[in-house]
Amino acid sequence: MTFRQHMRQQTVSALGELTGGPASDVYAVTFRIDSVDQDPRFPYLALGCTTEDEPARLLAQPEPPGPWEARWHYAYFPPSGLDGIRVLGNDAEHDPHGAALHRREAEADGLWYEDDAPEHVQDERGALLETRFRELCVDLARLLHTEGDLVRALGRPVPVLLYDMFDPEAMFALTRAANPPDSVADFLAGDGPST
Repeated sequence: MTFRQHMRQQTVSALGELTGGPASDVYAVTFRIDSVDQDPRFPYLALGCTTEDEPARLLAQPEPPGPWEARWHYAYFPPSGLDGIRVLGNDAEHDPHGAALHRREAEADGLWYEDDAPEHVQDERGALLETRFRELCVDLARLLHTEGDLVRALGRPVPVLLYDMFDPEAMFALTRAANPPDSVADFLAGDGPST
């Protein structure tokens, strides 16, 4: 099994955990892209969701955030949307199989490095590892749409919101690339005029 296959399998499995009860209230699946100890050799995806209850709760507060922020900005996501329901990737604690697969493939591709590698090697390879993982996350989200996984798990299509904790501005570009345009129109309204 490849790392990509593992991530796909685990993503679909995690979606299955959303079925029943609160799943009917899910309006977005979330992909928080992060890495263990801010090390690009150990990227992971925290897959989660956010439900209609959360923006309603926020907007009922005495000093609520704006309607777009309450619904779409990760800073206001509940733990299920920010921390996720499952961590997938090169995180030995939460996904040991994924960690082994990722490292093996990074080594085979000449992208792995040790702590004592020269700084320029760490920077170059780290940037490539980050880019590849972000591209994988975009591809996974696209597959959730094209393969019907979202509809099977939630009964309807919903957007997949991608956000990278080290590059918050990439949130719009990543989400735009990962979803059919009509599913993210409301979300992308927070990005200003379309280009």
